[in-house]
Amino acid sequence: MKIYVSHSKKYDFKNELYLPLRSSKLNSLHEIVLPHEESGKQFNSRDYISTCDVVVAEVSLPATGQGIELGWADAARKPIICLYKEGSDPAGSLKVVSKTFIEYSNSNEMIEKLSQALETIKE
Repeated sequence: MKIYVSHSKKYDFKNELYLPLRSSKLNSLHEIVLPHEESGKQFNSRDYISTCDVVVAEVSLPATGQGIELGWADAARKPIICLYKEGSDPAGSLKVVSKTFIEYSNSNEMIEKLSQALETIKE
């Protein structure tokens, strides 16, 4: 499955999102695109999102760019899985584009719950 990962640039995405994803079994089971893995390189998220099977969005922090990406994903009818850290208050408007919200307290729990959610999505 092709997975696009979206997040706020203000979030510590390299340590709290990218590292756990790359270190997990999910990395060998799926094609995971982490758009800011190679810093400084421009990434055309709109074109990639149209080719993916699912978008995983870490939504603990608000981000205008991420909102645009999720709008593109919704318009392309791509399933969107929203992840957020325990104690965060994700934007209510996300409920318009996603039915799947995963609250997590640590990276192990995030990976475990995300794995379960991905199993319910048909390619």
